[in-house]
Amino acid sequence: MKLGVMAALFTGMSLDDALDYCAGVGLDAIELPAGPYPGQPFFNPKEVLASKKRQEEIKAKLRDHDLELSALAVHGNPVHPDKAHAKADHELFVTGVKLARKLGTDTVVTFSGCPGGCKTDKTPNWVTCAWPPDYQEILAYQWDQVLVPYWTEQARLCKDQAVKVAWEAHPGFSVYNPDTLIRLSKLASKAAGIRGKTPLGANLDPSHFFWQGIDPVLAARALGEAGLLYYVHAKDTELDRHEGPVNGYNDARPYGDLKHRSWTFRTCGYGHGDEFWKPFVSMLKRYGYDGVLSIEHEDPLMSVEEGFEKAVGYLSEVIIEETPGKAWWC
Repeated sequence: MKLGVMAALFTGMSLDDALDYCAGVGLDAIELPAGPYPGQPFFNPKEVLASKKRQEEIKAKLRDHDLELSALAVHGNPVHPDKAHAKADHELFVTGVKLARKLGTDTVVTFSGCPGGCKTDKTPNWVTCAWPPDYQEILAYQWDQVLVPYWTEQARLCKDQAVKVAWEAHPGFSVYNPDTLIRLSKLASKAAGIRGKTPLGANLDPSHFFWQGIDPVLAARALGEAGLLYYVHAKDTELDRHEGPVNGYNDARPYGDLKHRSWTFRTCGYGHGDEFWKPFVSMLKRYGYDGVLSIEHEDPLMSVEEGFEKAVGYLSEVIIEETPGKAWWC
């Protein structure tokens, strides 16, 4: 297993400086942002797609730093009810899919998106409960008329480009847990006529599961059983043991309200320790994931350098592989 970084935290640096830093701390890989969230800090993906020279320059920089390009991150909402918003995000997604192989990766990390509640809505509508009956009608519209048709077409595109989509299950989007991810993958793949390995799989980010009451180790097992473990983000979450039991963990208070929020993102090892991270990595390995743990830094209590470097140090110890040997009973 390799250690990498989702490079959005280096916004403000040049690509050369970011690569120097990553190589200096001993990373194996880097995931480059190329979408609407959080932006494109290092290059304009449309310009790079149109330029063989720019593609070769970026690949040469990666080789010079002995870094693998683990994925392109194109997070957005291509099914947004605002047509202009959806079109812009969709175009960046398609650009990312077409650019990925040209830069040396077969993985595009993104969100499923979230439609409105009906054709006339102007903003996304994330359904969080089954009742009153209106919500079942919303879900039927979102899935049958928007999500499945959209991702059916993208599944065909990705298959043609030999690229995998790694959906990041995130509250606020229609795919937010293993069940919704597996269902959308199955429905869209079947509608696209894809047999065998689907291009629609998971980017497993445990930080978004903790505050939903999901055990990420069991989530890894479920996604592994479904054959959809395509990518992994490494980010932690601290659950506030005073606020959470009073107000729950579905908390919409601003991220900066640290004294009152029931959870906050933390550097790996500061929300959960070995009791989580070691079984998590073991479960990934059990289901054949030997790719990159891509570190995300969103810890408001640490600087980028401090939080990132602590995560590198901690995870480097967690993922050390023992040399295979004969069992004593052999």
